[in-house]
Amino acid sequence: MGIVAALLKSPEQLHRLRAAIRGRYPVTPCEDWDAVRRLCDAEPVSLAVLDLYASGRMDLDPVRQLRRLYPRLVTVAYVSISPDRVVDVFDAGRAGIDGLVIADRDDAPTDLWSILEQAETRSVASGLRTALVDVDPTVRDAVLVAVTRAHENLSGDGLAKLLSTPRRTLTRRLTQAGFPPPPRLLTWGRLIVAAQMLDDLNRSADAVSAALRFPSGSAFRNTCQRYLHATPTELRQRGGADYVVALLLAETSHGSRRSAA
Repeated sequence: MGIVAALLKSPEQLHRLRAAIRGRYPVTPCEDWDAVRRLCDAEPVSLAVLDLYASGRMDLDPVRQLRRLYPRLVTVAYVSISPDRVVDVFDAGRAGIDGLVIADRDDAPTDLWSILEQAETRSVASGLRTALVDVDPTVRDAVLVAVTRAHENLSGDGLAKLLSTPRRTLTRRLTQAGFPPPPRLLTWGRLIVAAQMLDDLNRSADAVSAALRFPSGSAFRNTCQRYLHATPTELRQRGGADYVVALLLAETSHGSRRSAA
C-alpha cells in the first residue's frame, strides 16, 4: 500500500483504521468525495477506505468514478449496518468495492488489517477476471479463488471443495484449458498476490512470505526462482503482479497448444 485515503465521518472509525495500520502507511482524512479525488490526483494513493454514507445517503456514483479514474485503487467500504442498509451492501459489491468493514463487528485492529490485505487480492483478481472471460467457468473460478484465498494456504482438495467440484474433474478441466493442476495453480495464486504486495517498498520479502504462509523466507525466494526465474526484488522491477499474471497466462497458452497438438 501507499497513501491511504480515509473518507470517514466518525472519529472513532478513523482512530480504529489508524490502529489497524499501525503507522505502516500514511492515512490522509478526506472531507468529501471531491477531496478523495483531489488526493488521488496529487498523491500515490493505493487504498481508499470509504464511508458510503458520508453524504447522508449511499451514493455509488462516486465509487464508480473512482474505479474508472484510478483502476488500480483498492476500495474498502467501512459502514455501520442497520436492517434498512442490508440491500445497500449488495449494491456496493456490484459497484466494485474490494472489501467491506462493518463497524463494531469487523474493526478490531487485527480483523480490520486482515480485511485491508484481502481487499488487495480481490483487486488483483478483478483484473485477472477480464483476462479469463473466455475460459471455462470452473477454471476461471479456480484461478480467481487461488488468488483471493492466497492468504489461506489452501490444499488442492480444499480448492476442489470450495468449487464444489471433484478433485479429479477439476484437474482434468484445468489441464484441458492449459492451466497447471490444483497444487501448482495455488502456488501461482500466492505468487501473484506476493508480487502485488512487493509493489509496496515498505514490505520486505520476509514479511510477504509470512503473510502468505510460506514455510520461510528462503522457501519463498526458492519458489520465486523455480516458478518465475526471478528474485523478489526483480519481481518489483519487472512489473509486480502484472508480470506474474502474464507469465501464468503465457504458460497457459503453451499448455493449450500442447493439448491441441
